[in-house]
Amino acid sequence: MFESGGIKGCTMPSSLLWAVDVYGRVYSLSTAGQQWEQCRDAQLEFKRVTAVQQCCWGIACDHQVYLNVHASDVPIRYQEETYENQRWNPVDGFSDRLLPSDRWQWSDMTGLKHQTFESFHLPSENWEWEADWYVDENFGGELTEKGGWSYAIDFPASYTKDKKWNSCVRRRRWIRYRRYKARDAWAKIPSEEPRQLPDPFNDISCGGWEISDEPQGRLSLWAVSLQGKVWFRDGIEHHNPEGLGWEEVQLPGEVVQISCGPGDLLWAVLWEGQLLVREGIGRDCPKGSSWVVVESPSSEVGAIHVAVGVNVVWAVTKDHKVWFRRGINSHNPCGSGWIGMVGEMVMINVGLNDQVWGISREDRAVYFRQGVTTSELSGKTWKAVSVPRDGDRSHSSASTSSLPSAGCFFSGEVRVQSQGSVPSDVDSETERASAGGPTSPKPEDAPKPRIPKVTSDSFISELVSDRESQLGKRDGGTAVASIQEEEQGGEQEGKVLPALVLSPSQSGGQDPQWSNVDLEEAQTHQAVGPASDTAETSSLSSVATYNLGLEEPYGSDEHPLWAWVSGGGCTVDSHSQLNWFSSSGISSSVQSMSLSISPAQTAAWRKQIFEQLNERSKREMENFKHYEQAIEQSVWVKKGTMQWWRDWKPHKWVDVRFALEQFSGTDGNKDGILFIYYTFNEEKKYLHAFVNEVTILVPVLNDSKHTFAIYTADRTKQRWPIRLAAPTELEMYDWLALLSVSCCDSRGIQGPPSRQAIWSITCKGDIFVSEPLASLEASPYPTPCDQMFWRQIGGHLRTVECNSVGVVWGIGYDHTAWAYTGGYGGGFFQGLTSSTDNIYTQTDVKSVYIYENQRWNPVTGYTNRGLPTDRYMWSDASGLQECTKTNTKPPSPHWTWVSDWTIDYSVSGGTDREGWQYAADFPATYHGNKTLKDFVRRRRWARKCKLTTTGPWLEVPPISLSDVTLLPCMAVAKLEHVPLWAISNKGDVLCRLEVTTEAPAGTSWLHVGTDQPFKSISIGGAHQVWAIARDGSAFYRGSVSAQNPAGDCWYHIPSPPRQKLKQVSVGRTSVYTVDENGNLWYRQGLTPSYPQGSTWEHISNNVRKVSVGPLDQVWIIADKVQGSHSLSCGTVCHRLGVQPMEPKGQSWDYGIGGGWDHITVRGNSLEAARFSMSALADSMAATRTAPRSPLALRSQEMNGNAVSC
Repeated sequence: MFESGGIKGCTMPSSLLWAVDVYGRVYSLSTAGQQWEQCRDAQLEFKRVTAVQQCCWGIACDHQVYLNVHASDVPIRYQEETYENQRWNPVDGFSDRLLPSDRWQWSDMTGLKHQTFESFHLPSENWEWEADWYVDENFGGELTEKGGWSYAIDFPASYTKDKKWNSCVRRRRWIRYRRYKARDAWAKIPSEEPRQLPDPFNDISCGGWEISDEPQGRLSLWAVSLQGKVWFRDGIEHHNPEGLGWEEVQLPGEVVQISCGPGDLLWAVLWEGQLLVREGIGRDCPKGSSWVVVESPSSEVGAIHVAVGVNVVWAVTKDHKVWFRRGINSHNPCGSGWIGMVGEMVMINVGLNDQVWGISREDRAVYFRQGVTTSELSGKTWKAVSVPRDGDRSHSSASTSSLPSAGCFFSGEVRVQSQGSVPSDVDSETERASAGGPTSPKPEDAPKPRIPKVTSDSFISELVSDRESQLGKRDGGTAVASIQEEEQGGEQEGKVLPALVLSPSQSGGQDPQWSNVDLEEAQTHQAVGPASDTAETSSLSSVATYNLGLEEPYGSDEHPLWAWVSGGGCTVDSHSQLNWFSSSGISSSVQSMSLSISPAQTAAWRKQIFEQLNERSKREMENFKHYEQAIEQSVWVKKGTMQWWRDWKPHKWVDVRFALEQFSGTDGNKDGILFIYYTFNEEKKYLHAFVNEVTILVPVLNDSKHTFAIYTADRTKQRWPIRLAAPTELEMYDWLALLSVSCCDSRGIQGPPSRQAIWSITCKGDIFVSEPLASLEASPYPTPCDQMFWRQIGGHLRTVECNSVGVVWGIGYDHTAWAYTGGYGGGFFQGLTSSTDNIYTQTDVKSVYIYENQRWNPVTGYTNRGLPTDRYMWSDASGLQECTKTNTKPPSPHWTWVSDWTIDYSVSGGTDREGWQYAADFPATYHGNKTLKDFVRRRRWARKCKLTTTGPWLEVPPISLSDVTLLPCMAVAKLEHVPLWAISNKGDVLCRLEVTTEAPAGTSWLHVGTDQPFKSISIGGAHQVWAIARDGSAFYRGSVSAQNPAGDCWYHIPSPPRQKLKQVSVGRTSVYTVDENGNLWYRQGLTPSYPQGSTWEHISNNVRKVSVGPLDQVWIIADKVQGSHSLSCGTVCHRLGVQPMEPKGQSWDYGIGGGWDHITVRGNSLEAARFSMSALADSMAATRTAPRSPLALRSQEMNGNAVSC
């Protein structure tokens, strides 16, 4: 209906930053420009604007909402359509004389709605008709006879373009296009009925274009009225940029300001100073479902402004202090705590890529937050946007040395000659105390002129002013309130921080230096003159619009006073090159990591990094300087050329130089650094990662490149790795082996995995192990699982199980059982990276599936001629990828075809004799028998391929298995024989005999009788055996013991209501299951006297696999876990808060992912050391007072948009 382009289709050469000055004039600043461009079209003064890439919304001083859609070569067109229906009769032939039971003569396509030409009206005066109504003479992509009629036997039926002898009815489609004409102009949004909107609007915020699975073009527009009500604009889409209408959203209080992020974040500020968080926002519910109240960052003063992005929330309190909310993500929209930031602002705005803009309280200048990256969302420092306006008579840098005639309500302090008084990275009052500057005068000593306000803000301001005047006037430098939730911040109320005083030659005319971390503890500038006092009237909205009385309110060199800024449509990231700032005065210590790669210059920064790494070793060796060194310190470097998947747009493969620098210290320890040298905008740069911070190296399948991914802890959180491509497959595996050994050396890991190791398998069959720390299952402060180090083990498996005595079994894709031999390496690990014995040849066979799709038509029946909107006639399971017999290849070059394409009859839902499955349409639920309503069908073709590799695995013939389980136990347990249960590929339950640590393969199978085939089994503490049948029902095996390993009989356990179970895992005392819909269930009421339990309790959804360990710890493979840029499928997650009195736990901690398919923690029986709370308090206090390591302050340039594996 809507032609491409729409409001999403605006292709602009650059993006825009929008701002409103205190006189209500709207300006835009292009990322490629160097001056503010005034919107000449605006006839009214504006109060607020909120921008996205394709348009900008605003509230004018008449409190009406206006929309400015950017111009584009592609128009916004919407196709209106109506159908003319006729019936044949013997007298008149085809005519408009229809039967009483027929549809309307003019109707919609269904015939249920009466639609004449006169019933169509333009939505608003911003639309125009392109032409008159005309007949569409195309039918199904083919030209019809003149007149455009299509014929059928009756209404409704299948229409054809050809008239037949039994065609009794006909219809034709009339279409007319309307075009949105208000482009690059402020268009007033049509008003609603007065009874629907009882009061005008005061605030507005637009976002929601990145909501998960959101159709492109849809936006969420939120508004706040003067009475504190919140309204949602419904129906903003490609073809309808104005939306349909306003809907009121119920509130727990009165709101004064609201902010909507690109995703599902929505925060609002209450009149009393608290904040509201909207929960339940999604594709099917863009308005959300409920509100959660979050307290103000300061217990003394309330919040007046909030701004949200994708993963950040910023706030401003009534004392103009700036706050950053930590712990924000789609799973926790409320966050976890506030961090006090530097600077005083009247408002904050978060734009694309979580970049931040603000308007300073002191000089009303627009400031940009520099250093905001995916790894450091709070940024580094504020920097003033210093560009002229297009109306300035002089285009020199906007000087702020004087503000004479603008009615400035700031105090008349003396300023150094610079771009203005920039919010420094220390508290202003502390800085003046340390620098010996004068303190703020009392309010009665320096009266300030009062600015008249002519908008609704004055109403709010007066009320807040009256309310605050009852509490007394504040002194000028209010200290930052302490935050109880923030433990790592170094700020203390009244604490004097050391200040770096710059000489006039250093500070004059320069930009402020960057700080490393913006927690009021970094470098400062000289402060000259008294600080401005708090404004006499403190508005909740924090903006004032001045009466536009002067023709030229600013002088040629005067600094403009801004009231509002919006960066929602401004595409800026940490790598953007902007011309908005003065280039002089940037300290060399804070420039971006760009350098000329020459030996003289590289020596300096390499030396600095190595000194940081060696500092601890040097301190330890200080007492042994008189000893002769037995080991020389050595450094070696391996270099190569690769391609790197660039993070930022445009995403592409970039040629880079890759280097691994590893050194051996005097103590024999090894460590190293990875460097990637690249060129950006003809400037040489690099990014690096410390080897001891790498958490996993993953080979990635790619049709055209030999790629692998490097994760660190931060990138594990984001599920967004560094992705590299080697020139050849051999080079890729050489690098993987070398990097893996380097990572193991830096962490002191050698040899085979321990008996406590955690095993996991990717969706590609690669095997990884991690050595757990005792603190991994500690409570209440466990080690985050994103810090776990995973190393690869040779072989290829689909599932693996282990226990604490060293027995590990795996099952391949071809259902072959394999027992672990105790070795390590294999695969691409050769030589010193692999054990010399216990490595065997391993093969695996898997099937590749493609689908043949057909659609029925009344002439030829089922054929491969589908509708234009249908899926490919040869496709994958989703129908989104075309997969034919000729172009479908094995998963990787290591796999080779071992069979031809054959029809697969073992498809869920059943097939007919020819392998077809039928459904009403694509996609739908398929079944094996054809019915009258089935218009499409499909059948699955399979072809087998084989992989040959090596690894520490020994085949256990001859029975093919689909599942296996081992008894979880403590490491100190002494078992004569390890209980091992399995399910054969045919669904039989088996028990393996004579399994020991020395002979993990066992000797023979014991068959356990069942009434139906099974698909999942698990044995837990006290020999509890649970199993899942193929029909989704659960069973418990009674009387299993060491003396009776097969038990006596099966007890049927009812499944959760309307759910079919697919997998079970039993721990020491807990039983968890996963159903076919991805729901995780916990079995309640398990006791020694009643081991079957009583009821199922739902724990979570989007779960693929679950593993319960010998300590009842719970780990899962989860789908749809939020990453930095998208949802991640196949992520390792750890259940936190699992204790004997709370076996269900409390929340999830996210680890490596996506792309993982299986995990087992049934070998990890390491219990955390128990300690008293007083010892914990003493330890935490010592941690806070201990000096910080230099390594903790490393600033690593992140490759923040790599492709997930």
